[in-house]
This record gives sequence, C-alpha cells and structure tokens, in this order.
Amino acid sequence: MRLFLVRHGQTHANVARQLDTAVPGLDLTDEGRAQARALADRLGTEDLGAIYTSDLVRTQQTAAPLAEMLGLEMVVLPGLREIQAGNYEMSTDWQPYIDAVVRWRDDPEHTIPGGDSGARFLARYDEAIARIASDGHESAVAVSHGAAMRVWCSVSLGLDADFFDGRRLDNAHVVTMEGGPATGWRLLAWGDEPVIHG
Repeated sequence: MRLFLVRHGQTHANVARQLDTAVPGLDLTDEGRAQARALADRLGTEDLGAIYTSDLVRTQQTAAPLAEMLGLEMVVLPGLREIQAGNYEMSTDWQPYIDAVVRWRDDPEHTIPGGDSGARFLARYDEAIARIASDGHESAVAVSHGAAMRVWCSVSLGLDADFFDGRRLDNAHVVTMEGGPATGWRLLAWGDEPVIHG
C-alpha cells in the first residue's frame, strides 16, 4: 500500500513552544487551519481509501478538510498519538524530552518519567500502522505527530542519522512511503523531496 504519513498543522502549543502530548491537546491556529486546507488541495487528487488520525484534536482538525473533500470518515487510532511527555507535559524546555528519545536508539526500554518508553511507543505505533495496512486500501493518509513520526520512520525505514538530522519535519509535512508491516516500508518522498530509500 501507499501511505501518506502527515504531521498535523500548527497549534497554539507549537507557537508557545510547549510540549503538548496529552489528550485532547490544543487546537490548530489560523495558520494551522490554512495548512489543513492546503493539505486537502495537495492530497485531494490521490485515490485515497481512508483517512486515519490520532486521538488528539489537532490531527482531526488537520484531516477534516481532506475528509470533507473526499467524503471519507476519519478513523481515530490512539496508537498514532504523540510520544507521551509525562512529567514534561506543557514544558517549554524540550531538552530532557529530546534526550530521552535520542537515548532510545541504544536503550529502547528507557522511560520518559511519567510517559512512554521507546519499546512501548514503537509497539503501539506499529500496531496502529498494522491496522491501517490490514484494512486493505491501496492508498491511505495517517495524520500524526512530529516526534512520533521521526522515531517511527527512523526505525521502520532504516534512516541513518545523517538523513534523519538533515531534514525538517514541519507542520503539515507529508512523508510518502509504500509497502507494509510484513514486507517492510520504502520511502518515496520526504515532503516535496523525492527519495528512494530501502
């Protein structure tokens, strides 16, 4: 299948540089809503069978214009949720959160205080992606979150540190891939940059 994995549009927490990972999360800004409309224009010509979102409202708000354009119901998968910040929730100091996530490269059992471990995060995200693949659509959209997408794509696509660190993952960014859990995933495009990887 072809999967368009999308980061949500800009939120009020993004503007304030807050770690907003808990349900329901803050709404999109006016800029975020414009990004959602632009996403609908970009992906509205694709032959999409389904649209999936996390259980945080910003992903549903991002997907809504596309869902309306195509007449599709959004399917909410909690497993697509952002990496849980736990004790760091709504902090403006991101460094302890980033340090914990980077540590997962060597120690996936490490746990963010009050939040996710690497192993637990990957298990729930893998389960959500497996559900999407098992629904049998040739092509689908999943709207998710920046840190979650970076970690899952890094593992599932075998992205090296140079690729990972050298590319942005802005609001409404689209990562295009194809494949499946059984056969593995191949990266086709990182935003507007065509990439054949894996």
